[in-house]
Amino acid sequence: MEDELILYSVNAIRSMEVIDISTGCKLGYTKDYKIDINEQKITAILLAGATKGWFSKEDDIEIPWEKVIKIGVDVLLVDASGIELNLDENKI
Repeated sequence: MEDELILYSVNAIRSMEVIDISTGCKLGYTKDYKIDINEQKITAILLAGATKGWFSKEDDIEIPWEKVIKIGVDVLLVDASGIELNLDENKI
């Protein structure tokens, strides 16, 4: 039962919340993906960066697909250790 292959659509993954397992911090929601066309696989997920002001924001956060630990029903668990996140401290 553990070895069952579970498939998710790209849109289903996009609506999942991303959580860092090393800190328990909520990182946000998947904004976009980097896809290797030749290999036909996702290479990284992109999260929206924190906003700095009315019209500007930080660069997107890129998390390599290898850092994705588990995909649950409504959450994506990642190991973001070693990745500079620049999260908005006021965000809940």
